[in-house]
Amino acid sequence: MNAYLQLRAVPPSALRNSATWLRKLFDDDDLAGDAVRDRMNRHRARNLDGHYGDHQLLYADAQVVLGGERVYPAGSKEPPFVVLTVAQATRVATFLTGSDFDDLWRPARAELLPRYGGAAEETRTRAAFASAHRELTAFYTATARHRNAVVKWLVP
Repeated sequence: MNAYLQLRAVPPSALRNSATWLRKLFDDDDLAGDAVRDRMNRHRARNLDGHYGDHQLLYADAQVVLGGERVYPAGSKEPPFVVLTVAQATRVATFLTGSDFDDLWRPARAELLPRYGGAAEETRTRAAFASAHRELTAFYTATARHRNAVVKWLVP
């Protein structure tokens, strides 16, 4: 089973600090692929594949991937939800729009390349991370523009 990290923009007035409510936020993802694609096309949602932890290496000093307040489901073995406030999401957007991808790639390169086929695969690996960086930047920029919070969940 391959887990992935899902990020969702949520209006702060709708946000609830309840694991039950947060779980329902993601319930339709199993049923409505078109709804998920629509949210992603509008930069209202973003997914990172099972290598989401590797993306965190690029953003060690920011809350882009793993940062935020954890909300644990009661009595469940499911991973926690992670919530960024509007202010935190805006700071992440500012960080991403002000970051040069090459400046993020260089320090993480030596640790990432061996996991993806080494130097022979650097062009492909770098391109994949650069693409994810652009997608995350678009997601967080739209989220900040709409003054939304972000909910993240590691979907099993």
